[in-house]
Amino acid sequence: MAEAERIIGTPDTPEAAASGPEQGEAGRPRGRRRIAVLFAVAAFAYVLDLVSKLMVVARLEHHAPIEIAGDWLKFEAIRNAGAAFGFGEAFTVIFTLIAAAVIVVIARLARKLYSLPWAIALGLLLGGALGNLTDRIFRSPGVFEGAVVDFIAPKHFAVFNLADSAIVCGGILIVLLSFRGLDPDGTVHKD
Repeated sequence: MAEAERIIGTPDTPEAAASGPEQGEAGRPRGRRRIAVLFAVAAFAYVLDLVSKLMVVARLEHHAPIEIAGDWLKFEAIRNAGAAFGFGEAFTVIFTLIAAAVIVVIARLARKLYSLPWAIALGLLLGGALGNLTDRIFRSPGVFEGAVVDFIAPKHFAVFNLADSAIVCGGILIVLLSFRGLDPDGTVHKD
C-alpha cells in the first residue's frame, strides 16, 4: 500500500513530506504535471469523440447501419436531443447548462489536483462533457438545443458515443477512487 501511495503522490508519505506537498522528484511541482495529464486526457477524449462524430455524420448518417458483431453490435447514426436512453428530450438546454457547469467545476478543481488517477478520471469527464457540449452548441436545431450524435448501438441497450463512454469511465474511476479513500489532492483516508 505504501508503494501505491508513493506512486499516486500521497502527501502523508515520508517521501512527500521530505520534498513538500507540492514537490515531486527533482523538485518539480507535482500539481502542474497532474494538471497537464488532466488536460491531455481531456484533449485526447475530445478529439477522438469529435473525429468519430464527423466520420459518422459524413459516412453513416442516412445510410444503413454497419454490423460490427452480427446483430449484437452495430454502428448506427442517431441524433439524441435528450440525455442517456433518450430521456428528457424537452430539457436539452438544461443538459447543456449541466455540461457547462461540470466543465467549470473540473477547471476549478484542477488547481488542487495532486493525484494521477484523479487527473485521468477528471480528464475523461472533461473530454466527454466537452464532446457532448460541442454537439449541443453547434448541431441543429440550434445553439444550446443541438442533438448529440450517437452511433454505438449494442443489442438491447441505448445508442451512445465516445464522449458518453469517457464520461461513464471517468465516473466509474471516481467512484472507485472514492471507495479507496483517495482524494483529488492526493491524501488517502485510512478509515
